[in-house]
Amino acid sequence: MWTGALAAAATAVTAIDAAPEMVGIARGRVTAANVRFEVADVFSWQAAARFDTVFFAFWLSHVPASRFGQFWRQLRSLVAGQGRVLFIDEHPDVRGKEDYAAGSSEIIHRRLADGSEHRLVKVFIEPGRLQAWLRQLGWQSSIRRDGHDWVIGEARPAKP
Repeated sequence: MWTGALAAAATAVTAIDAAPEMVGIARGRVTAANVRFEVADVFSWQAAARFDTVFFAFWLSHVPASRFGQFWRQLRSLVAGQGRVLFIDEHPDVRGKEDYAAGSSEIIHRRLADGSEHRLVKVFIEPGRLQAWLRQLGWQSSIRRDGHDWVIGEARPAKP
């Protein structure tokens, strides 16, 4: 959904996902000539270039707390000069819709419409706490709640 919107506004878009199935679905939906798709693990991806803007939707809440710093260090290596990171995710107030595994504050169980069941990471971060955490990691950020369900953020590497 987001890749098509970004393609309409950007000169070039590189879209990545670790799941080949998701990349295949996206390729079928977005045929814009300025989009390049890659199957890659974001934690170890080595981009050929740096980017003016890095965008992700509904991903940050799937980053385990133990890998949060690593993820933002990876983003720093991807952002050019005065580039920025833009993101949208769910607000912690919607946490109640998730079924957390016993004894875990990060692993949830999901049952999809087809009846399949999955375990995945889901970490909600309050906007103020997220902003403080990013500041500790060397990022300037503006993070706000949008409506009841969403958190929208922008982050840039802090100036030395």
